[in-house]
Amino acid sequence: MKTMLQIKVTKTKHSRLPETDFNNLVFGRSISDHMFVADYKNGEWTDLRIEPYAPLSLNPANSTLHYGQAIFEGMKAYKNPSGEILLFRADANQKRLNESAVRMCIPELPEEIFMEGLTTLLDLDRNWIPDKPGYSLYIRPFIFATDDYLGVKPSETYKFMIFTCPVGDYYSKPVSVKVEQHYSRAAEGGTGFAKAAGNYAGSLYPAQLAQKQGYDQLLWTDAKTHENIEESGTMNVMFIINDTLITAPTKTGTILKGITRDSVLKLAKEMGYVVEERFLKVSELEEALQNGKLQEAFGTGTAATIAHIAKINIRDNDYILPKKPDYAFSYQVLKKLDDIKYGRIEDHRGWIVKV
Repeated sequence: MKTMLQIKVTKTKHSRLPETDFNNLVFGRSISDHMFVADYKNGEWTDLRIEPYAPLSLNPANSTLHYGQAIFEGMKAYKNPSGEILLFRADANQKRLNESAVRMCIPELPEEIFMEGLTTLLDLDRNWIPDKPGYSLYIRPFIFATDDYLGVKPSETYKFMIFTCPVGDYYSKPVSVKVEQHYSRAAEGGTGFAKAAGNYAGSLYPAQLAQKQGYDQLLWTDAKTHENIEESGTMNVMFIINDTLITAPTKTGTILKGITRDSVLKLAKEMGYVVEERFLKVSELEEALQNGKLQEAFGTGTAATIAHIAKINIRDNDYILPKKPDYAFSYQVLKKLDDIKYGRIEDHRGWIVKV
């Protein structure tokens, strides 16, 4: 993609590619050579540049460190059989970043800076994109406040950055989850719909408690009653009961508008499934597990794509889900998504951008 913006490019003198073991990638540990940076000052985004990936220098009074004005996105790039770089629904990530920005009192980022900065970076680091099935280049765009001031107010300056890392599967096996009915992730009127850093910070302690009990993640419930399933720690969550796909609605503002979630719902409708965007009560899930009516349970997200759920704990009772056959919906939709993302089939939905 030819850039129309003035982006200064400074290439690294010492690539880390030769020392990177692509056969043993740990998610988020191996970082690519370069990063895109833009600064917001005097009311505009400026100084667009790509430079070698390196640590940042921050003043101890940096407002993000004290008041948490930080947002981010998660997305992936893939290679098709011809070696072309493919981006999946990047426009949706850009729009969601700005929705988060508005809620966190951060200036919106113009689409052309997001897209041209991203595509220029990907073109430069194209050799970091794995070409093996199941592998991809994870992309982390983020914005944080840069004022060096301890007053509680929105910052007047910000930094937008993108860096990337080659990754394999986020979950290497089906996950076990625990229904959380004490702690809360988000409440109506809060920031639950935004990809704000603080949302994740607040979820770590309850998740850690569950992990010490042997569970991979939590199924969060609503903050008011703890009776309705909302989402999981790293993904939206879906259930199939009596051949109906059920997932929580996003209208309450407590749930992230997952791009993989939206893609799965669109594909499910195309595949003829009945889809219900409604809250599934914990009691309803428990009854479905007890009566064998829960056909499938899985998470959806950029990192996880489709994460099959093998065990659900409700009120200290473990329910084991039987392994699903290859023709189950979650496997079918995973294959469809992968075929689109890796360019194995033609994209009829406008979801793919070629770099």
